[in-house]
Amino acid sequence: MRVIHWAAAGLLLLMLSGCATTPPPEPRELVYPVPAEDTFRAAVSLMIEQGYVVRHADLSLGRAEGVLARWPGYRLVLEVNEVGRESHVRISAWRGGQPLPPNRLDPWLVALQSRLEVAP
Repeated sequence: MRVIHWAAAGLLLLMLSGCATTPPPEPRELVYPVPAEDTFRAAVSLMIEQGYVVRHADLSLGRAEGVLARWPGYRLVLEVNEVGRESHVRISAWRGGQPLPPNRLDPWLVALQSRLEVAP
């Protein structure tokens, strides 16, 4: 009988741990008429300027990740891909471990646009 109780408790814990995962964020995407390398460098520079600690940045992959230690904690993931002569930028963010709504990333993308000196 005790084994059944332990098995039931283990199954319950396993089911609850599946509920604890956070859903992936919906990314925000924008295209800039600028080469991908220039866009990537400007984006990483903007992250640093805003106080993010860039934990990973790989120009060849076009991927960077930064964290902001301000409460409740922020995480930004950037992807830049070159398509022709344009940069396709994809950005996702978390606040306190929860995904931010994509429209909350618009000011960041506008700041990047300004930095790239690209007219809207």
